[in-house]
Amino acid sequence: MKSKIIIGSRGSKLALIYAQKAKDKIIQNTKFNDDDIIIKEIKTKGDQVQDVRLSEAGGKGLFSTNIEKELQEKKIDIAVHALKDLPALETDGLRIDTFLERNDPREILISNNKKKLKELKFNSIIGTSSYRREFQIKKIRNDFNCKLIRGNVDTRIKKLNDGLYDAIILSCAGMKSLKVEDKITEIFSTQELIPSAGQGIIALQCRKDDNEIISILDKINHKETSLRAYAERNVLKVLEGDCETAIGVHAMIEGDKIILEAELFSLDGLKRFYEKRSSKINNAKELGIEVGEVLKKKSNNSYKR
Repeated sequence: MKSKIIIGSRGSKLALIYAQKAKDKIIQNTKFNDDDIIIKEIKTKGDQVQDVRLSEAGGKGLFSTNIEKELQEKKIDIAVHALKDLPALETDGLRIDTFLERNDPREILISNNKKKLKELKFNSIIGTSSYRREFQIKKIRNDFNCKLIRGNVDTRIKKLNDGLYDAIILSCAGMKSLKVEDKITEIFSTQELIPSAGQGIIALQCRKDDNEIISILDKINHKETSLRAYAERNVLKVLEGDCETAIGVHAMIEGDKIILEAELFSLDGLKRFYEKRSSKINNAKELGIEVGEVLKKKSNNSYKR
């Protein structure tokens, strides 16, 4: 039996909060105590490259590749990821089947003068690093100018305060975890702005052959969140989505039903393809595949380079 568990995480303030959540859950559900679990900070290329879109620097894997490498080389036992930052296709030999209870998946707006999205001045500059968010808000108002913004939450808020943007769009989960909700100007429903697949979900990854860690992770998996995660990620897998794919996917569970809503934009953002379907919750994975196939057919690959 392992005497110590090493959890690998990005070094950002938010990532370390997520790693601590994972550590606390393990302590609550096993015989391990605080001294037995070490959080190791790992530098990722995504944290180092801040001036270009992720797609131009190498895609979503920029936040996970270095951490996964440490997992493969047995330098860490568990990797902590924000699920929305993980590529849709899993890395050979590694397993992502554990999810902590989902945080708020919604999108939020912060503006300099506390004006809501529809109240912002004509041609306002909106900071976002996501094509999905850009196309979604341009559907609401097409006069907006979207300008790339990267960096952690604090950095982005500072850039807004410095007058480089009129408003920025961020995820609600990050704001709540950092306890800076007081800065939020407006919260969008998941129908107004469909979030990124897996938004607000912390995923825990380990080696497929590490049975001891798997049995620990099974104790802390949040079942409802895992069903939502599988449904949402299967849409991405079917579409073979990458960083440039502008897609919003969100699953809800109501009683014994799972409801999946997704939208996909063409590369230029001018065409929007939408699908909403429901199924019994034990068909969550199949529902994701079904919705992905429908969107693929509707869009006729217009979302791909």
